[in-house]
Amino acid sequence: MGQAPAAGRVAAFLDRDGVLNAAILRGGKPRPPASVGDLVIRPGVRAACTSLRNFGVLLLVVTNQPDIARGTATRDEVDAINQHLTAELGLDAVLVCPHDDADGCDCRKPKPGLLLRAAEQFGVDLGRSVMVGDRDRDIEAGRRAGVTTVWVRSDYPEGAPDRPDHIVDGLVEVVPLLIPSLTVEEDSLR
Repeated sequence: MGQAPAAGRVAAFLDRDGVLNAAILRGGKPRPPASVGDLVIRPGVRAACTSLRNFGVLLLVVTNQPDIARGTATRDEVDAINQHLTAELGLDAVLVCPHDDADGCDCRKPKPGLLLRAAEQFGVDLGRSVMVGDRDRDIEAGRRAGVTTVWVRSDYPEGAPDRPDHIVDGLVEVVPLLIPSLTVEEDSLR
């Protein structure tokens, strides 16, 4: 798959768990919510998505969901969460890797397959787009796809990723990176 043409659209490639919604720590590891009922959208995410969408930025979720391959979640459960987030946040698409590391697929981050597929499908200019994630896998996938990388600071035991282009505390801080003239007012976060 080749890169989209330079005249392509700007996209925010977004990891799901830990960026859009709160990850659930189990055994010191970040895990996805088990159901829509367990889903908690992170502060500022709604306002950030609205601002980005209003300026024509594509909101493309690229998420590893290995619990499908592991048999601890069904595709229907994962899809229900994704559909809820899409409706709540106005997402343009959610691309899911249902595999585990041993499957050797090209879509499981840190490989860039999901980003490259989305770029081709939506006509994305990778050079003007960002990958926002909370783990090293996200940052590495973004780097391999040729996008600017943004790490959402987390306190996971695995620590910080290697050399993200930007470090933020939440998605709302990504808005001025993509739209320098725009900042989201604190009042809109409440």
